Order: sequence, then C-alpha cells, then structure tokens
Amino acid sequence: MKRWRNYIIGICSIAVAGLVGAAAFFFWPHSLPQVQASKSQPTGSELIARGEYLTVAADCAACHTTKSGKPFAGGLAFKLPFGTIYSPNITPDKTAGIGDWTDAEFVRAMRSGVGKHGEDLYPAFPYSSYALLSTDDILAIKAYLMTLASVADPAPENSLAFPFNQRPLMRGWKFLFVPWGPFQPDPGKDKQWNDGAYLVEALAHCGECHTPRGLMFQRKQGVALSGGDVDGWKAWNITSDKDYGLGNWSDEQIADMLTAGHAKDRGVAAGPMREAIDLSLSKLPKSDIDAIVAYLRTVPAVSGDADHKAARRKEEELTAGSTPTSASLQAGKDIYAGACASCHGWNGEGQFNPHAAILGGHALADPTASNVVRVVLQGSSDHASAPGKTMPSFAKTYTDAEIAALANYVVEHFSGRKGTVTAEQVSEAR
Repeated sequence: MKRWRNYIIGICSIAVAGLVGAAAFFFWPHSLPQVQASKSQPTGSELIARGEYLTVAADCAACHTTKSGKPFAGGLAFKLPFGTIYSPNITPDKTAGIGDWTDAEFVRAMRSGVGKHGEDLYPAFPYSSYALLSTDDILAIKAYLMTLASVADPAPENSLAFPFNQRPLMRGWKFLFVPWGPFQPDPGKDKQWNDGAYLVEALAHCGECHTPRGLMFQRKQGVALSGGDVDGWKAWNITSDKDYGLGNWSDEQIADMLTAGHAKDRGVAAGPMREAIDLSLSKLPKSDIDAIVAYLRTVPAVSGDADHKAARRKEEELTAGSTPTSASLQAGKDIYAGACASCHGWNGEGQFNPHAAILGGHALADPTASNVVRVVLQGSSDHASAPGKTMPSFAKTYTDAEIAALANYVVEHFSGRKGTVTAEQVSEAR
C-alpha cells in the first residue's frame, strides 16, 4: 500500500514538474556553455593531481563503481519506488564512457544535468550540488578521469515506469531546484569558512543525504542538513542544534567521525556514511576537515522529532543485568549476549578497538532502529574488509523476528527508549 501511495504521489509531483518543464522548456540551459579555464588553473601533472583530489572529495567512486566492478565503470543500481537507475561509465572509453565528451559537454552535465546528446539526467546524479562547482574544478575532474584505465563495458539500461522514464519532464524539476550559478564566497566570512561551505554544499554534497526531501524529491533547503533518508538508512541531523545535531559535539569528535568513522561517545558510522568516509572524507587533508567543522558550526540549528533527540543511559546502568528482561526483550538479550557483547561489550564501549564502540550513537536511540537493523543484516566493513574494522552480516543467521527482538533490546538497553521494530519491517529492510 505504501509503495502505491508513493507511486501516486510521484505521478502527481512529476505532473507538476512537467507543467513547469513545459513553461521552462526554452529557458533551461541545454545549449553548450562557453568553457574556458582561468589563468590560475594549473596544467600538466599539477592539473591531474588537482583533479584526483577533487574526484576523491566528490566521492565519485562510491556511485560509479560497483563492489566487484572495475573502477568508475558504473553500473551501480539506485532502486526507487518507480524503477531502477544505474550509474554510468565515466572512464575514458569513447563508446561506453566519456572519452569523446568535450569540455563543454562535461561542464553542462555537471552544472545542468544534461547528457552528451542533450538528454536530461536524473538527480540520482547530484548535479543540484555540483552546479555550485567552479568551472576550473569541473575541468580538473575531467582531466583526471581521462587518465583512468578505459573500460568498454556499458552500464545497464535504466528501468523506470511511465511517466518517470520521460526525461524531458526533468526540465521542470531542474528549473525549480537546481542552482543557476557556481558557489560565491561570502566576503563577510574567512577563507576557512568559505572552503568549508564549498566542500559541504558543493563538492562533498552533504545535503544530498543529510537534508530531508519533499514530494518532488527536492531538498528542503529551509531545514537543510537536518537529516534525511538514504535507501532506508537514516542520515542524521548535522546542524548546530545541541539536542538533535552536532551542537554538543566537540570539534575533535566531529573531525574523528569524518576521518575515522567513529568518535568517542558518539558511536560509529555505517552504511552509506561509512562508505563516504572510507572512499572520500578520510582521504582529505586536515585543513579540509577543519574547514568542514568550522562551517558546520554555523549551520542554523534545526530541531527534529523527539525520537531523534540524542539519548543514552548512564554508564553505571549499562551492565548485562541492567535492562529489564521482559519476554519480548529476553530473546534479543540472548542474541546480544551470544553474538554482540564479545565485540561491543555490555557498556557499548568496545572490547578490542574503537571501531566496536557503539555507545552514544544516534542509531541506538532511534525507536525504529533503522540503521541497527540494516547493519545487522548487511554487516559493515571498509572496502578492504580489514581485520578489526569489519562486522559480519547476520542476515542468514537470524530470522526477521529475532533481528527485530535484537534491535529492540539494543535500543532499550543503550538509550532507555522502547524499540518499535517488527519482523515485517526487518523483512522489508532485507
């Protein structure tokens, strides 16, 4: 029922976008822009190095490389309620990739969401953020991509239901929601703040995950960075709010989470956030991380649902016998004792290394336990599956009912809140 409701809402929304698109048909920039690098743009090996840094900061590999696939060859599936979109091949292959794209065509794609042949691209490609990139940076990214190994494998064809497969309807969406010019530094702020703003809003496109979406899949900029949803994973509030966001985090805690994927008393990153850290954020220079922290400190505070407010039980209460063992919780407690406590400990501080310290994480205070359920089902590891940094998947070990019981126990044990996870919800998450 929920799927059909989303489908109907989507139909109505895209119809509105289509009407706007019809009006905007002659205004949205489909023509090729005039492209020229500035005099300050580096050349040769320095340009390639700059492009590599920007490609890492933009986390291009995360979307354009499948887990077992060749680098940047595309094919990663984005499953939506109305079909599936696959990321394209962006290697230098002239047929399957972008080898015969001109600079102008590449800039147009990044800024306006328009492909080589004039086709409108879907916003799974975050051009609503990349539109803010400077021309120099876009050209540097292209220069680096052209040095990669060429892969001749084409990405699978998208499979979208009507009317979502009608690309021209995207013109209305872009007319309404895509910036019309690159990022402009704020002269009233220092260089560090402006660098952080450029990274968060444009290059690292943090808002694509951490900002809630409206009925037309647009980012709700009025509550920017107050939390979003990514394939069922919750991306938490990263505004300056002290109860719901990062307002009570220290600079060191924010920096540690961005670079290492864990911070003392703040839990660990998993799912899409861990991937962003492993492939992108952890590889940035300290100056970039400091700039991101400085900018996030100034993001207007946005509160949220009471269930998303940070909550944790006192450390002295976090013992094996601390949580009341009702019949509904006993099964979850037994599973935690047998499969989880040996790594995470009853106090959640980790038995062996900081990567197992889950205490203080937002996920453990969320009654729906969305992220807990998914990390139990999918596991968590870096791309190298390094020892000490890997949590196995338990999808085949436990039933939906058992995972629901475990998730509810974890929430109540660590936060004192009552978990609401059902076996049906776990089945859907699978």
